[in-house]
Amino acid sequence: MTAAVNEVRLLAGRSLRHVPRIPEKLVGAIVVPLVFVLLFAYVFGSAIEVPGGGDYHAYLVSGIFAQTMIGMLPGVSIGVATDIRSGLMDRLRALPIMRGSAIAGRAVAELAELCVALLVIAACGLVVGWAPHGSVLDTVGAFALLLLMALAVTWVGVWLGLIVSDPDGADGIAMSVMFPAMFLSGIFVPVEGLPDGLRQIAEWNPLTALATACRELFGSPTGNLPDVWPLQHPVLACLAWAAVLLAVFVPVSVRRYRVR
Repeated sequence: MTAAVNEVRLLAGRSLRHVPRIPEKLVGAIVVPLVFVLLFAYVFGSAIEVPGGGDYHAYLVSGIFAQTMIGMLPGVSIGVATDIRSGLMDRLRALPIMRGSAIAGRAVAELAELCVALLVIAACGLVVGWAPHGSVLDTVGAFALLLLMALAVTWVGVWLGLIVSDPDGADGIAMSVMFPAMFLSGIFVPVEGLPDGLRQIAEWNPLTALATACRELFGSPTGNLPDVWPLQHPVLACLAWAAVLLAVFVPVSVRRYRVR
């Protein structure tokens, strides 16, 4: 176990050492969420009202935290696909190390980059009017829940990177998953205003549950929540979604890595 932890730590450090040399790798994780904050807060914010009252800026920023989780999907999948195409994975497979340490190291590195993104978004949120109004325990719980969901999404990205043959293909698949999931959710607007069919999809979208959980834990406005279990118990729903994603994508990713 000690050897496996050291292997993951070293391989995660290898991925993180690329960031100072290629800082544009952080664009997707940091700049894109900031653009969404500024765009919706100052361009669309005046035309959007939160049902039941409350500041839309606080409502939005809590949702952007959830959006950041899905926003890391393309970067993870492209990174894994690039490592495969460059031959790095083949070299690692020839070493006497744990089979899953290579992809686990990539997942840990992505989580470390995400922590930086969360700090940047929190600072930007404070500028536009968001602030956590819950207890210290609630605030810590919100960030812990975000990191747990991020870990689950990271393994989805690892699997996508392993099943494609080219980094461009990984980018295309990840973006085709990310944007529908992001906009068919309660991140930017309350789901109750969506038409039938789309509203039901948004209500059961994991991102809607995560955004709602963040709003409740941060003490931000939540709007009128539909009477569906994921939105009435958003924290439990997020824990359930994270457990399902990890239970599915961790073993299939390790199996795919061994086969590949």
